[in-house]
Amino acid sequence: MRIVLGLEYCGVGFCGWQSQPQGCGVQNALEAAVSAIAGERTVVTAAGRTDTGVHAAFQVTHFDTSAQRPITAWVRGVNSHLPPGVAVLWAREVGEDFHARFAATQRGYRYVLLNHPVRPGLNHGLIGWHHRPLDADAMNRAAAHLIGRHDFSAFRAAECQARSPVKELRLAQIERRGDYLLCDFRADGFLHHMVRNLMGCLVHIGAGMQSPEWMHEILQSRDRTLAAPTFDAAGLYLTHIRYPAHFALPESSERWLFA
Repeated sequence: MRIVLGLEYCGVGFCGWQSQPQGCGVQNALEAAVSAIAGERTVVTAAGRTDTGVHAAFQVTHFDTSAQRPITAWVRGVNSHLPPGVAVLWAREVGEDFHARFAATQRGYRYVLLNHPVRPGLNHGLIGWHHRPLDADAMNRAAAHLIGRHDFSAFRAAECQARSPVKELRLAQIERRGDYLLCDFRADGFLHHMVRNLMGCLVHIGAGMQSPEWMHEILQSRDRTLAAPTFDAAGLYLTHIRYPAHFALPESSERWLFA
């Protein structure tokens, strides 16, 4: 049978989602926990691979197993074997036509940025930070140039393994809440470091170092070397994953701090 899990995790202390030989990936921890409940070695597939230091308010995974367990065992039982910082939120049985990665039609990320002269202490590792005042209106004008289907090569990491740099960005929105900027992005897919590279350019624009029109120029150039440096991973969260309606799965979580 195929089981799908919704989970959340804090990226601090992990080397990203993907399994690593040294066992530091979130995938390593989840596979060990699921295998303990299933009584057999189990491989878990995720909707998206988050980088080192990146968090997930909502990640979706699936695995196949021959073990017959009550659905609660895949939540409470698995959680009892997981380290702090990773938690399964829900579990469902699905058909074999479901695939956590390939069935997803939309993914969403939020970057939580503290815009204050003093660096964060309490939320260190959980939020990004920029000390100079940022103009959210200018950042939104710049983000508007990104909406639509484009070649995002200028925002793609050199080690990106995606077959195509063309993605459809459906939402790019910056909202100020006091000293915080909540920066939301939704697309049919994302390139490696794409959101962090977009954030680097948006912060440059918000700080007055470039005009909003510069974003369009960078996008059209398809040249990563012309864009701003990759921004810090700390404030980045995977927040939304959408699947076709017939799977009847949630697409986000309502229980995280920056909802």
